[in-house]
Amino acid sequence: MTYKLFDVASVIRSKNAGPYEITFDIIFKEYEFYKKFVEAQILTKESFAKLYGISVDEVLGVISFHPAWAIKITIVRPLCSGGLGETDVYGAQQHSPLLAFEFEMQ
Repeated sequence: MTYKLFDVASVIRSKNAGPYEITFDIIFKEYEFYKKFVEAQILTKESFAKLYGISVDEVLGVISFHPAWAIKITIVRPLCSGGLGETDVYGAQQHSPLLAFEFEMQ
């Protein structure tokens, strides 16, 4: 079956993780779905890098946090927060590609 992340997560957000990194949080609505998603390795460094058009080396981590039914992804910021040419000081508007992320899972 095909799903959109937007439909199975209660929270999808991005924010600063210091001036040189951005972190993304995905919190699932249901534990069983979260567990299947993690076990199926739907979101990996490679799939996230492809979704965002960045190199795998720029994805610092994809971490599952079972008590919160959540996944945290951290990447290197393309520009330092507040630096010349940077357009999202808080890193709060970088999650939109995740909203439409589609995946297949049984």
